Amino acid sequence: MALDAKGARPNDLSALWMPFTANRQFKKAPRLLVAADGMYYRDIDGRQILDATAGLWCVNAGHNRPRIVEAIRRQAGELDYAPGFQMGHPKAFELASQLRDMAPEPYQHVFFTNSGSESVDTALKIAIGYHKMRGEGGRTRLIGREKGYHGVNFGGISVGGIGNNRRFFGPLLPGVDHLPHTHLIEKNRFTRGQPLHGAELADDLEDIIATHGADTIAAVIVEPMAGSAGVILPPKGYLERLREITAKHGILLIFDEVITGFGRLGASFAAERFGVLPDMITLAKGLTNGVIPMGAVLVTGEIHDAFMQGPEHMIELFHGYTYSGNPIASAAGLATLETYREEGLFERAAELESYFEEAVHSLRGKPHVIDIRNMGLVGAIELEPIAGAPTKRAFSAFLKAFEKGVLIRTTGDIIALSPPLIISKAEIDRLVDTLGEVLEEIE
Repeated sequence: MALDAKGARPNDLSALWMPFTANRQFKKAPRLLVAADGMYYRDIDGRQILDATAGLWCVNAGHNRPRIVEAIRRQAGELDYAPGFQMGHPKAFELASQLRDMAPEPYQHVFFTNSGSESVDTALKIAIGYHKMRGEGGRTRLIGREKGYHGVNFGGISVGGIGNNRRFFGPLLPGVDHLPHTHLIEKNRFTRGQPLHGAELADDLEDIIATHGADTIAAVIVEPMAGSAGVILPPKGYLERLREITAKHGILLIFDEVITGFGRLGASFAAERFGVLPDMITLAKGLTNGVIPMGAVLVTGEIHDAFMQGPEHMIELFHGYTYSGNPIASAAGLATLETYREEGLFERAAELESYFEEAVHSLRGKPHVIDIRNMGLVGAIELEPIAGAPTKRAFSAFLKAFEKGVLIRTTGDIIALSPPLIISKAEIDRLVDTLGEVLEEIE
């Protein structure tokens, strides 16, 4: 029997191997969520938990939004599944059109996936294929960045730069290099917004190009703001310099906006916030408000059109997924975009940014805090690690905050905050006050 007499609490937790989780610790003291509404989860014991992480960076419009729930319910009863190979359904085309209209002008086409990991691998394949279609098939090398997170598929962890995500899984893809990270804590400590130091690190790309030759490099992929590594913001001028170098050498630039897309930084996309337009943008998470898995890649007309060659009856790109543009996910995406527009949530995030910034930076001086960073509705509080026990202090903060009714996220010894865009000033105050208490109480 899997559930208790009330039909809610599992009697046996052993079958499920949980992702990115300390499984043994969790199963000794499970934290089970059973409902959600607005800014709050409800756990299995009936406690309200303030969601300071938008689920996993994805529930940007808050939980249990009526328009999205109804769209899913209606679509499931109308058309549950339709193949995306050689067939189509109206809502996938409508969602693609709305994403195109939301994006800056260069992005004219959308390729649907089911996750951020799939979006990254799709963009990498399109990049290599694009050069081949143009007669530059030698451009197969890919450039990522230290501390980068690009999902967990083999392409994503190859260009990614988080050690624990890579070291257990063999040699990964060949022909991959990494730029240095920009987490210069000694120079940029307690910066509000973009840090001043580190733009020159983009010039390391020129060294990589000199080593291998521009004619071997297909693409550079970076997160405009590195989220999973602990909210690492781009130094002023850094993204602009990457764009200059890649354009000069005919290398495609890919922004991984799985986290930063859909209002997280107070704009539709980080590309708009920073005023730097890459050749492709990967999306997921906030595309459907986290309700149903879905991802996408935005590409320029130039990239798309390079594939539109040969006989019209021939497949142009031998790539895709069974659930690309799934009808129910498409319906959820359309309802999510409508919710963002109707409630002005991207604008709301921009308006709340200064209040959120002041609140988060008020934690400066609390025990163990060695840095604070922020932009939009994202914040990070970096803690001094316990000697010989990295990650333990932040994990203790996570557990203590949950006891106090607040869900935060930790990565390494960094507390990362990314609340739904509907958060109120009073809830920001509660979040920060709780964190202040936690920091005073943990070892």
